Amino acid sequence: MPKRTGEKYKAIIEAAIKVIAENGYHGSQVSRIAREAGVAEGTIYLYFENKEDILISIFREKLGELIALAPKKLNKIENSFEVLANLIHLHFSTFQNNRRLAHVLQIELRQSDKSIREGIAEVIREYYRLIEEVVRAGMDKGYFKADLDPKVARKVIFGSMDEVATCWVLSRRRYNLLGMAEQVYCFLARALARDGNGDPYPPQLKPGK
Repeated sequence: MPKRTGEKYKAIIEAAIKVIAENGYHGSQVSRIAREAGVAEGTIYLYFENKEDILISIFREKLGELIALAPKKLNKIENSFEVLANLIHLHFSTFQNNRRLAHVLQIELRQSDKSIREGIAEVIREYYRLIEEVVRAGMDKGYFKADLDPKVARKVIFGSMDEVATCWVLSRRRYNLLGMAEQVYCFLARALARDGNGDPYPPQLKPGK
């Protein structure tokens, strides 16, 4: 099987996102994905074992891109509240910029088989570790409460972003997901803040800046 790189591989991934978002995972045929990608159906099987493998690969590729981008945006930031703000902005902007991808990741994967959920487990754990590192750094630097359980805090942070993104995908009303980032940040920052009081969101800490 060829390495999962190159223009054809990328074309198949993007075509699969479009087809699955429009027709649902179970209503999408490999042949249709091939037509959308502009390749022969047999070419699909040079890169993927089956349709299940395609869905797993979409998740690994796209969440992997977010995980790879995060350190570049966050590692040079000292203030842990600013790190949190930018993490939320990065998560929401990934979906805001590609609604079809958001639908596949937020809706189709949740209706998938156990084998698919197992296939994406490692990359989601990697994202969980990234969020936990943000929490631990905030605790170590004195921005966040010293008695936090990083795993519980991670569940709250990820769960908040995940729920808001899912509601955005499912809503019949079109609105700006990024417009929710500041409110989500403020709720989380107040809960994590060492003193638990006030608004730890100075004007200069704008998400995405």
